Parts: sequence; C-alpha cells; structure tokens
Amino acid sequence: ITQQCLLAESLIVFIIVLLVHAVVWDRYSWCAVALAVQAFYVQFKWDRLLQLGGAVFQFRTAANSGLLPASMVIPLLGIVMKERCKSAGIVYFERFGIVVASTGMLVALFLSVIAVGVTKPVPTNTCILTGVAGSIIIYTMKHSLTVSEVIEVLEVLLIFVYLSMILLYLLPRCFTPGEALLVLGGVSFVLNQLIKRSLNVIEGRGDPIDFFLLVAVVGVVLLGLFFTVLFIFMDSGTWISSMFFHMMTAVLGLGVIMPWLYRLIQKNPLFWLLQFLFQTQTRIYLLVYWTFLAASACGIVFYQNAKRSSESKKHQASTITRKYFHFIVVATYVPGLIYDRQLLYVAAVLCLAVFIFLEYVRYFRIKPFGQTLRYLLSLFLDERDSGPLILTHIYLLLGMSLPVWLFPRSCAPKGTLSGAGALVPYSGVLAVGVGDTIASVFGSTMGEIKWPGTKKTFEGTMTAIFAQIIAVALILIFDSSVNLNSSYAWILASVSLVSLLEAYTTQIDNLLLPLYLHIMFMA
Repeated sequence: ITQQCLLAESLIVFIIVLLVHAVVWDRYSWCAVALAVQAFYVQFKWDRLLQLGGAVFQFRTAANSGLLPASMVIPLLGIVMKERCKSAGIVYFERFGIVVASTGMLVALFLSVIAVGVTKPVPTNTCILTGVAGSIIIYTMKHSLTVSEVIEVLEVLLIFVYLSMILLYLLPRCFTPGEALLVLGGVSFVLNQLIKRSLNVIEGRGDPIDFFLLVAVVGVVLLGLFFTVLFIFMDSGTWISSMFFHMMTAVLGLGVIMPWLYRLIQKNPLFWLLQFLFQTQTRIYLLVYWTFLAASACGIVFYQNAKRSSESKKHQASTITRKYFHFIVVATYVPGLIYDRQLLYVAAVLCLAVFIFLEYVRYFRIKPFGQTLRYLLSLFLDERDSGPLILTHIYLLLGMSLPVWLFPRSCAPKGTLSGAGALVPYSGVLAVGVGDTIASVFGSTMGEIKWPGTKKTFEGTMTAIFAQIIAVALILIFDSSVNLNSSYAWILASVSLVSLLEAYTTQIDNLLLPLYLHIMFMA
C-alpha cells in the first residue's frame, strides 16, 4: 500500500470532518478536528508496527491500520445526531448524542495511546500531539458532561478494553486496528446500553424494536464467547458436541434471551414478533417477496458450486458473481424502505442473528451442516477474509442495515428528516448497493485509467457517482415522503466524497462507506 494511497484516504476523511465542522460549529466539532489530526499521525506509527510485526495482536495483513477513517465515525455520528435532536428540541437524545461523541473520542484516543506506547523508540512528536488532543477532548468533556454521563463513557471504555483483549486474541487476522475499533466499539456501546436499560425499566419507555436489536446483538456475542471457551476443552467436530451446541443454544435462547426481552418489552417476545410480522397485508407481501429473494440467493450459491465441481478445483467466484448478492440486497432493502421501515428494521436484526449463528456453525464445524457450509462458502472468499471467520457477508448486511438502525426516529417529525436528511435510511443502498457495485463492475470490465497507487479505476468511480445520482432521482420519484428542499449540491458532494473514499480505502468498504454517507446526509 503506497503512501500516496494513505494520504489520499486521509485527505478525504479530513474534508468530511471539516465539512461537518462547517455545518456544526461548536466545541465538539473542534474536538473532532483535534482527534483527526492526532489519528493521522498515529496511523503511520500503527502501519510501521504492522509492517515490522511489532503489534501485540495479529491483524489483517493486506490492509493498512485504518485508524483515521475508523476513529472519526463514532464521534461524527454523535455530533450530527446531537445537532438534529437539538433542532427538534428533544433533550434526552441531544444528551445521548453528546455521550456517543465523547465515547467515540475516548475509545479512539485509547487505541492511539496503545499504538504510541508499543512503538519503539517512543515517537516524541506524536506523543505530544496525542497529549494535546487528549487534553482538549478531556477538558471539553469535563465542562459538558454530567457525572452520570462520565460514568457511562468510562463503562463503555472498560467493556471495550476487555472485549478487544478477548476477541483480538481469539480471532487473529480478522480485523485491522480500525475495523476492530468500529466493530468492538459498537458492540461495547450496545452492551452498555442494554445493561443500563435493563437496570431501570420504565413502563412504556422505549420502542420494543430497539430492545429487540440490543438483545439480539448481545445475545449472539455472548453465545459466541461461550462456545469459544467451551470448545477449547472439547473437540467441536463430533456428534456429541454438536448436540451439546444445539441444546445450549436453545437453553440460552429460551432461558436467558427470551426472559430478558420479556422484562424489557413487558410482552411475550414470540407473540409480539408474530403479531408484528403479520400485522398488515403489506408486511405479508414483503415477507413473501423476501423469502423468494433469499431462496434465489441460495440458488446462486448452489449453482456456482455445481459449476466449480464440473470445471476445476481452483475455481473462484468472479467479482461480477459476488456483486449478484449486492443486487439481491438492494432489491431486498428498497421496497422495505419505501413501504415499511419498521418491518425492515426487525427483519434485518433477525437476519443478522441468523448470519452470525450460521458462521458459528461453519467455524466450529458443527454437524450436520458445518462442513457443507465450509465447502459452499469457500468459493466466495476474497482477500479480506484472511482470518478464521468469513465476515464479508455480515459486513454487507451491517452496512445496509446500520443507516436504518441508527436513524434518529424520535428526532424526526413524521418519521423523515428534511433536506438531505431524508436520504439517511438510504445511505447503505446508495453507498454499497449502488455505488460500490457499479464501481467494481464497470471498473473491472471497462476501467483503464487507475487512481494513483490503487487498483481502482477513474471510470469505475465516475460511473458510481453517476449511478448514485440516478438512484437518488428514482428514490424521489417512488418514495413520496422524501423531500430534498434544494440541498442537491450537498448530496452531490457527499456522494462524490464517499465514492472517492471507496477508491482509496483498504478497510472493509461495506461497513465504512454507508456510515460516512449517513454522517454527511445527517449533517
């Protein structure tokens, strides 16, 4: 990975940070700028550590550390959410946005301090910069957070430290430092929210579908940690341990997760879910349509594998074949976004839980399907799945769903934001479903002029921007709730910046691009 590539990626992230700062002009955005400068310097230290093999844990080798793009996501999300909820006059969520921003900044600083601490010889300039940025951020927090909010931020930091120690040790080469920051930071935040809300349940406070997301995420993470510890002592490939796996999953599901949900939503979770799914006729139509799409996705997997056995052993799915799944995902999400966002929200949570559960079955080789899944999915691996887990499809689902899950429904009158904000739930569809897909299809077939220092082509990026503009026009035609209020220049700038980031980043673009587009639209 060339220096050119790194500098270009950093420049794009800086432009996004400064644009958000230009819209939201307060002390938090100044903190974000300080954090960005500091992360930029530390990123080079991490990269040197990774090249020399001096990092404590094993990270993904084919990419750079990605510290700068990842460090900025959670703080910027918090800042734009705070601003939206402030203008809507909802104090609870405005404070929540401040907590999110502070937590994101502290977790990113913590990672930077570790990188600087491990580097030999100790880089004095970077240390001074990290110290200055840290002082600015901590000073700002001291003057803006209440005691209970400070405790909450520290709780998340503590969970993050423990989780990263356990998971980075158990899963070598699955993440870059930046991806670990994003994924583990998100999980730590969800875990802390769930604990906080479980301890003070107020009648009728909070939407059942929010609790559903929190419990599902924490449930699958706990399940994975439990079995990982268990299968250190047992061979996971035997029938006995497979039976044990299915029994324990049922026990954890029915004995821990169901009662927990029952306590939070004050209803029987299964009855609530069934009633929710079949509430209206539109929902039944959507569910039937999605089942058909899921079946066709499975069909593609089997067909490609049949082709592999007839051709040769070394056959690997082409980029175009892999993008079939992107088309299927777009076809899944767009009707859900237009007709029933709440159903899409819940269906995406269920789908995530199923994906992660199947990954456990494959990883531990649980009978009867573990070995088959291993064989079927090995065809669709790319260089980003260098560790023991296959995460690309889970990242694709997350990238599409996060804008739907993170949409601040409480701060949006009548369920939509005005201006570019109306496109927030569509960020995943635009960035990954349309932009990334078109860029790789056109780039790999017709692209000739390469961006300096990368394999990505100029033609691919331009077609991606053009395709996303057309997609926005189609959304305007088909979704009557979207009203852009002449914020076209901002939308064009957002789409172009995120498409450029796609060309230069070596991180998991399925996860990073939708989040950046989401931040730009929210701002």
